[in-house]
Amino acid sequence: MASASVFSAVQARLEVNWSRSPVVDLNDVSEAQDPPWVTFQFPVSNEEQITIGAPGQNVFRESGVLRLVLAIPRGSRIAPWLEWMDDLRALFRSRQFDGVRTYGASPAVLDDRNDDGKFWLLSAAVLYDADIHA
Repeated sequence: MASASVFSAVQARLEVNWSRSPVVDLNDVSEAQDPPWVTFQFPVSNEEQITIGAPGQNVFRESGVLRLVLAIPRGSRIAPWLEWMDDLRALFRSRQFDGVRTYGASPAVLDDRNDDGKFWLLSAAVLYDADIHA
């Protein structure tokens, strides 16, 4: 899980810049939510100490993966939704915002894992890091 500051920065960027569908908090995702909608996850996050010797001012670097998830209706054609995913990826590819730095954004994953009951989930991974002073 990402730190609170990284989570808040990603959530704010998505909510301010994404208007094609609702942005759903991961804890609110349910079968009752009709697609399309977007959410995000942090499947991998790590922290390492970058500087030492300055109590309260040391730099710790959090790095990890931001996973963008677009839920689409089952049975719909995929090609138009891939354009939505490209727009989501562009929103986070090689950006700096609120102390977060992002890098490459993978193309959408297309395989058997996309089927999730009522939804068909497209996802992309974005590498990120952020410095924390403590």
